[in-house]
Amino acid sequence: MIAIGCDHGGFELKQEVLKHLEERGVEYKDFGCYSPESVDYPDIAKVVCDAVVAGEAELAFLVCGTGIGMSMAANKVKGIRAACCSDTFSAKFTRLHNDANVLCFGGRVVGPGLALQLVDAFLDTEFEGGRHQRRIDKVMALEND
Repeated sequence: MIAIGCDHGGFELKQEVLKHLEERGVEYKDFGCYSPESVDYPDIAKVVCDAVVAGEAELAFLVCGTGIGMSMAANKVKGIRAACCSDTFSAKFTRLHNDANVLCFGGRVVGPGLALQLVDAFLDTEFEGGRHQRRIDKVMALEND
């Protein structure tokens, strides 16, 4: 299952992503927001990331105006490796080499076409492991410093 959430700046783009996930037959849970009314992105990031850490979701998507705020908030949650991406190369390689479990992007930065390409690149790429695992272990150890 994929967890997904947004703030008001990402609401419209999240709607496009939800349709795309349905077309792909990908199971998801929408954690809000559910309208374009203003909300605080850290609140949404927290519930989405908690679902990932608890094993309720394999991966997650977070959308705000730029993707930056969501990624900053998400990376404060222990166990999360969130990446803010606005190109498909980065969306692919953050899974391949960094084992990212949350993809963030901005509703005011990327349009629907590119957003769906980012989603596909992230979903369709598996972590390569190998030499990258040692580095991921070091990154995750930083949470305990």
